[in-house]
Amino acid sequence: MTALTAMPPVFLHPLADRNGNPAALLFDADSLRQDGAPLDLPSAVLQELAGGSMNCFYRASQPEAIHQALKEAGWKPLAADKLHRADETLSKDLPPAVAWIEGNWFLAPPPKAVGNQAASRALALQLVQLVTADADTHEIEAVLRQDPTLSYHLLRLVNSLGMGTGRRVTSFSQAILILGRSQLRRWLNLMLFSSRQGDQRSAMLLARVAVRARSMELLSKISGEDKPHQEQAFMVGMFSLLGVLFGMALEGVLKPLTISDAVKQALLARQGELGVLLSLVESAERDDYPALSDGLRSLQIDNDHFNHIVADAYLWMQNVTSGKAGNSHA
Repeated sequence: MTALTAMPPVFLHPLADRNGNPAALLFDADSLRQDGAPLDLPSAVLQELAGGSMNCFYRASQPEAIHQALKEAGWKPLAADKLHRADETLSKDLPPAVAWIEGNWFLAPPPKAVGNQAASRALALQLVQLVTADADTHEIEAVLRQDPTLSYHLLRLVNSLGMGTGRRVTSFSQAILILGRSQLRRWLNLMLFSSRQGDQRSAMLLARVAVRARSMELLSKISGEDKPHQEQAFMVGMFSLLGVLFGMALEGVLKPLTISDAVKQALLARQGELGVLLSLVESAERDDYPALSDGLRSLQIDNDHFNHIVADAYLWMQNVTSGKAGNSHA
């Protein structure tokens, strides 16, 4: 691992459009200007992100030097009146000028599930239990057949992977065979977030959890951990927001799941190696520069490596939210 550099870490936040769907990225340089010194921005990483499928913005109020560097990297200034912050609920009566929504409104408790929505959530949780317990394929198929939304997303995602088979995937057993059990766990967990009918939070929750999971997986890899540890890191990132998704205490959601003690300790107490990785990713979400710097230093990961992890995670998230993501390449 190389020595820590003076280059700052990148802090990014997905922005929702007026319908609550992730459609842009906001680069936040405010939290990095601790001492007013010029920033040596990671131009290559910012250019890579600007080449993705989402609009890339920075606050128009940035100093001229930062403004010029971001503009050269392909990022656009965002005027204050175009941006609305929401941390509790997403208002239906936004000012006409507002085009983008920032904030943590999607982490608020979900609307009370009734009728088909409640049944869908129950089936989704049952599916999580089966997948984490490595159940037989026919048991997973039986649950999928009860929920047309989950079934649709499974076949849609598998058909989008470009497996080069020359034919479309038309059955659950075929999809499971093509994916393999490891990828099945990964994609079904992602679909739990993407297929919540009647829940406006779903798209942004999927964006947040995709970035968390992929970031943790790559942090595990760059720390020298083996493939099983990387898979556990991804799982911790995915499961960390299940409580938010289902509107109940995370401990209660995890209780019936067959997961390792290391995963459970990381999720409930931020303990162990996996807990350290989760805390580090959460500090980046909060723009907590001191906590992130301390965490990276303890793992002997420099800012340049972290920034490339950030870019990979956000580009992967864009593919996930658009239904185009293929297998992980960690």
